[in-house]
Amino acid sequence: MSVAATRLDRTLEALADPERRRAVEILRQGPRRAGELAAELGLPPPAMSRHLRRLRLGGLVEESHPPFDARIRVYALRPEPVAELKAWLDATERAWAEQLTALKAHLEAG
Repeated sequence: MSVAATRLDRTLEALADPERRRAVEILRQGPRRAGELAAELGLPPPAMSRHLRRLRLGGLVEESHPPFDARIRVYALRPEPVAELKAWLDATERAWAEQLTALKAHLEAG
């Protein structure tokens, strides 16, 4: 399996959970602290921590710390995994369109 396919698998796995997708939707508005995300999603901090870990492993978010307090974790979206997912979906859509065009031509000829 290629490196790109492995990254895509991790991205899709991270997005498979509805709570993680909601977290991504919130992070589209801008970076948030873990506690802010948990409050907005109505999740207890340990559950939010598990979801953020999966999003990090999927490459969708990055974690940073403000210089004044290393205990605070701020999460922001990374654009690369979404761009890779979009490219894969575009290529898949083109392949389906080509197959359907070929099937239509075959049916009309026969």
